[in-house]
Amino acid sequence: MPAAGAAGSDANAPPLVDVRDLRKSYGAVPAVRGVSLTVRRGDAQFIIGPSGCGKSTFLRCINLLEEPSGGSLRIGSTTIDFEKRRRLSVREQARFRGEVGMVFQQFHLFPHMTALQNVMEGPVTVRRMPRKEATEWAESLLSKVGLSDKRNMMPRHLSGGQAQRVAIARALAMSPSVLLLDEVTSALDPELVGEVLEVIRRLTEEGMTMIVVTHEMAFAHEVASYVAFMDAGSIVECGPPPAVLDHPESGRLQAFLRRFRTARP
Repeated sequence: MPAAGAAGSDANAPPLVDVRDLRKSYGAVPAVRGVSLTVRRGDAQFIIGPSGCGKSTFLRCINLLEEPSGGSLRIGSTTIDFEKRRRLSVREQARFRGEVGMVFQQFHLFPHMTALQNVMEGPVTVRRMPRKEATEWAESLLSKVGLSDKRNMMPRHLSGGQAQRVAIARALAMSPSVLLLDEVTSALDPELVGEVLEVIRRLTEEGMTMIVVTHEMAFAHEVASYVAFMDAGSIVECGPPPAVLDHPESGRLQAFLRRFRTARP
């Protein structure tokens, strides 16, 4: 399987994310079938594919929200070999997740906290950051996502796009090495999608390492470093956006893109 790597990154540097033969089954039902993928620091690796093909499960395995059934996973200098069949301790999981931020389809903001409190909660509770420092940090991240004026608003008073941008700021607040984005625009009204995509675009320009599951093909073509097409739990093709999206090699990807483009207005 082709590995993802940024054209502008150091080709001799080890990848920041290295997934080897990752597998996840629910009983006898395989959801992720031996996926291998590498992502270099600063890359935006996009993953596309039909619903139910294992994209979200793959992301959840990287963040250990689902414990893989086999394979190995390295982020930075930390490697976990799931072939050892040993369950990870809570402390090991927490330490590993500290390297990985994740933003979901649904925003999952704390409903009883303001936007500012949502963003600063992780640094204060998990990282034990002094409250004054955490407040300043959270304010800077809300400014980054264009929501400085919403700092004191409760989630119920935010639009979907605003809530998702707060969720992105909350994930960034933990200073992750890699950010996972799981179809973060799929729950939004069409007119709100652009404001979230603009935040993601700026993050790619700033060199944030990301793995992005999306159905936004035009956006993937424009900003992704690499695109992987996933089907039936496996990666079928992976390469630069023009190669994968404009000149697909596999019949399965060709059919997916035809149906996808036909379904879009």
